[in-house]
Amino acid sequence: MIRTYDVVVAGCGIAGLSAAVSAAQGGAKVAVLERAPFEERGGNTRWTEAFLRMKNEHEVSDDFEEHFMANSGFHLDPSLVQETARPYEQWPSIVKSLSFTDPEIVATLAAQAGPTLQWMKQFGVTYSDMASYLITQSTTRISPVGGGWALLEALAKGADELGVEFFYETTAEELIQNENGRIVGLRATSRESRNHRFMGAVVLACGGFEGNAEMQARYLGPASRYIRPVARGGYYNRGEGIRMGLAVGAAPCGDFAEYHAEPIDPRSGVSEPIVFMFPYGILVDQNGGRFIDEASDAVDAIYENISRVINRLPGGIAYAISDAGLDDVPNWQRTVRTDEKPYQADTLAQLAEQIGVCADNLERTVAEFNAATVPGEFKPLEKDGLATRSLQPPKSNWARPIVKPPYRAWPISSANCFTFGGLRCNTLAQVIDHDGRAIPGLYAAGETMGIYYGRYTGATSVLRGAVYGRIAGLHAAENCKALSTVIAGALP
Repeated sequence: MIRTYDVVVAGCGIAGLSAAVSAAQGGAKVAVLERAPFEERGGNTRWTEAFLRMKNEHEVSDDFEEHFMANSGFHLDPSLVQETARPYEQWPSIVKSLSFTDPEIVATLAAQAGPTLQWMKQFGVTYSDMASYLITQSTTRISPVGGGWALLEALAKGADELGVEFFYETTAEELIQNENGRIVGLRATSRESRNHRFMGAVVLACGGFEGNAEMQARYLGPASRYIRPVARGGYYNRGEGIRMGLAVGAAPCGDFAEYHAEPIDPRSGVSEPIVFMFPYGILVDQNGGRFIDEASDAVDAIYENISRVINRLPGGIAYAISDAGLDDVPNWQRTVRTDEKPYQADTLAQLAEQIGVCADNLERTVAEFNAATVPGEFKPLEKDGLATRSLQPPKSNWARPIVKPPYRAWPISSANCFTFGGLRCNTLAQVIDHDGRAIPGLYAAGETMGIYYGRYTGATSVLRGAVYGRIAGLHAAENCKALSTVIAGALP
């Protein structure tokens, strides 16, 4: 079956809907393909709180570009990086296709974040700096009222009113090229057929590969066996968009060996069952020993790295240990979103038995930790410098003796919010090939577009999806008249 459109969008999350709506506003005839059924549409967007790294709804945070560029890649060739100081048109092809965080991409993201948030307001989206599970923060954040679900519903309603056609339980499988290599559509599968053809410019916005065990093992390695998507929407993200782009010669971008990690309670099946209370206690492995500084910074700055370290431990699991002193932390309950109760006991030995850790080892670890604490003022909502002395690893803040029963423990494993590896794009969201040239008719946005290395620049994934989805849709719509002639020539 062949259907012809101006723009075909694979994916129905924030990136896909932004692309679809902006293209439709530009006068394009648009189709959206979504692997999930209607009731679960939206990928990760449906489940996220959609934090936005903004000072307000017009300005990005002060550290926005700085954080991105501090995490732009690893051991980059300085002679190539220096080329980025020149106008983009003068960059050598090897720089245009280089796997690193392009400063042009970041600058455009920062410049268009505010206008994109204002654009979404026309569909009824509002923003707030309401309290979140991050009770200590290293940067500024706001969020849409209602989270990602509200974004999804608002943009989907706008898409419906603009005449966008949705195809649920339909998975994009393969890009269609004409004799000149231009992308003129894609092949998709559904319950009815394995050979649908949707003709038009293509925007790949169908997520990363956190729902694909084979790709996770290939790129993330053996420890991926302990990783699961942080929310139900991630299971629908199986990497087809990335695979299709690479198959037609797209250059890769983003760290394929890494992912945005969150610490969760593996016992829980709810969406994002995070455990963020660990800075106020200690973390131990299955042998009962500490392995990391639990409070080197505000929790939003360290939880990702700690989650990755936990993933590399035996069994991919750790335990957050606290005592009754946790109740001195205002609203600490906001930092724990599992629906499972913590293990609790009147003695450390009893707690160790419940979690399957050697009691002697746990008691020794806690005793050594307690001996290394020092008197000082405890300031739970800011970094207080209350640190251990002569202890390895140290604890840099909020270090108080663990001596007051009841003792509590939460198991923690590492969950995959989204994968970092994706397709190289330019500032128009066009997918770039290995020679630094845009692949005609092909765009990418959201998780399918790779930009992250090292530490995730927190609260930017939804912004990336919205900004570059909107850019992709606008550019595709502007070029759809010329493309329609090309598509007509490609049809049998």
